[in-house]
Amino acid sequence: MIDHPTSGIGGVVFDVNETLSDMAPMAGAFEAVGAPGSLAKTWFAGVLRDGFALSTVGDSERFAAIANDQLRVVLHSARIRGSLDQAVESILDKMRTLSLHPDVAGGVRALTGDGLQVLTLSNGSSDLAARLFAEAGLREEVSHLLSVEDVSLWKPAEQAYRLASEASGLALGQLLLVAVHPWDIHGAARAGMRTAWINRTGEPYPTYFAAPDLVVHSVSELADAIRSTR
Repeated sequence: MIDHPTSGIGGVVFDVNETLSDMAPMAGAFEAVGAPGSLAKTWFAGVLRDGFALSTVGDSERFAAIANDQLRVVLHSARIRGSLDQAVESILDKMRTLSLHPDVAGGVRALTGDGLQVLTLSNGSSDLAARLFAEAGLREEVSHLLSVEDVSLWKPAEQAYRLASEASGLALGQLLLVAVHPWDIHGAARAGMRTAWINRTGEPYPTYFAAPDLVVHSVSELADAIRSTR
């Protein structure tokens, strides 16, 4: 009998931004300062792009610093209300007060109920993940809140994923990386992790990235999907 690619999983490692946090309110944050709501996605994509670019050449910068400067770039041509400094701070404040997607709480509890270790691994600060889980009453469900700031290279660099293995005490092959971002899935697979793609929107998966081992529509489906492979 051939084992399923996700058999033997001992831990589940969640990406944070978009995967766990609901970033839909960010469009309203842009609109509140007079900018088009569509700039929210442009801004976030620019933050990731520049973080990846720095990692490619072996450099790094904190997510918050890149987010701040990218806001100034995308707001430069917008007819914002008030000063640029005020607009930037207002938008970043919204980013700091996002909530978990509705499917996360029950899904995480199901995973820990099955004896799986749950961790987070973010390109941003671990403080954001800590607040998200604390406000949802889930902090005790998570063993480690990890940030790439501890290895100075952003995901999808292999060193970032190794951080989860070191913290959990599990081999990379025993860890399941869960993300909404195909680039994160690809990086984790290259590092030797199992992968699960959360596809809440029904969009197609890019064929140039390594395919995920599991595809689910929500975190609440994840525990059942893992059980079916054991």
